[in-house]
Amino acid sequence: MLRKDFYYDLPKSLIAQHPSRERDMSRLLVLDRKTGKTTHVLFKDIADYLKKGDCLVINNTRVIPARLLGEKESTGGKVEFVLLKKKGEDIWEVILKPGKRAKIGSSFVFGGGILKAEIIDIVEEGNRLVRFFYDGIFEEVLDKVGIIPLPPYITSEIEDYERYQTVYSRLKGSAAAPTAGLHFTKELIDGLKVNGVKFAELTLHVGIGTFRPVKTENIEEHHMHKEYYSIGKEACETINETKSGGGRIIAVGTTSCRVLETVSSDDGFVTPGEGETGIFIYPGYRFKAIDGLITNFHLPESTLLMLVSAFAGRENVLAAYNEAISMKYRFFSFGDAMLII
Repeated sequence: MLRKDFYYDLPKSLIAQHPSRERDMSRLLVLDRKTGKTTHVLFKDIADYLKKGDCLVINNTRVIPARLLGEKESTGGKVEFVLLKKKGEDIWEVILKPGKRAKIGSSFVFGGGILKAEIIDIVEEGNRLVRFFYDGIFEEVLDKVGIIPLPPYITSEIEDYERYQTVYSRLKGSAAAPTAGLHFTKELIDGLKVNGVKFAELTLHVGIGTFRPVKTENIEEHHMHKEYYSIGKEACETINETKSGGGRIIAVGTTSCRVLETVSSDDGFVTPGEGETGIFIYPGYRFKAIDGLITNFHLPESTLLMLVSAFAGRENVLAAYNEAISMKYRFFSFGDAMLII
C-alpha cells in the first residue's frame, strides 16, 4: 500500500491554531464504519451514541515542558533540546538542534545554569543520549526552564497551556498530548458515568515521533518509533468485564488504541503490563480489542490516518474527511473530533 493512498488536500485555514472556547463545544463527526454514514453534532452530545455498559479507555499521560532552549557551555551558541524518552536516572534521549556538531562530551546549560547536560552517546537517527545535572528535583527544575512543545503546525502561542492537557492527565512523560481526550470535561465524564459508561485508564507517553512523516513510498517499509506504555490490573479487569458482558470497548485516541492492540490476545482480552510499543496499524490489520474509536482529524499521509483507515476503511475515512473539509471542520491537535463506531 502506497503513502499517496492516504493523501487529501487540506486548506491551511482549517488547521486549528487555538482550542475551542469550551472543550466539549468542538464539533463531532460520527462515522458508521460499516455503512460510511456520517452525522454531525457537538462533542457534548457524545452521550447520545454511547450505551450503558460501554467502556471508554483513556490515556492519562501528561505533557511535560520537554522543549529546552539553552547554550553550548564552551561557545555560548544557541541550542534547542526536545526530550524524547527517559532512558535511565537523569539520562534522556533528546532531539538536538543544531545537532551535527554536538559530539560526545559536549556540555550545555539551560536557565542560566540551573540545569546542565552532557552528551554521552549518539543513537538512532542522530538523536543524542544526554545526562542532566541539577540541584533538587528534576521535574521541578524542568518546570522552571522548560517549555511545552506544541506541534509544528501550530504557529500561534496559546494563553493557557493547560488546554493542551486532558482534564484526566496524571502521569508526566509525554512530548505531545493525546489530543482526542482534549474534548472531555470533568462534567461530561461524570455525566457519562451516571449513564453507566465505564472508564479505564492506561498510559502511553507520546513521543515527538508522533509527528514524524512517512517518507517511504511503500508504507510497510516505514519504521515506527517506540513509546512507553503501561496498563494496570484494574483497567484490564474493567475492559475484560465489559467485553464479557457484551459492552463496547471504545478507545479515546490512537494512543489508547495502540496500547490495547499491543496487550490484547486474539480474542480481544487484555493483560496488565508495561514496556515499549512500536505497533504500526494500517489497512489489512485485524483489530482485536476495540469496537470504537474517538479521534481527531489527522495529517495527510500520516501513520495516525493509516490507523484510522484500518479501523473504518480508507474510502469511508477519506470521504468523511472531505465532507468535514467542505463543512469547515477544524483539523489536527486543537481541532474537532470524530467518533467511529
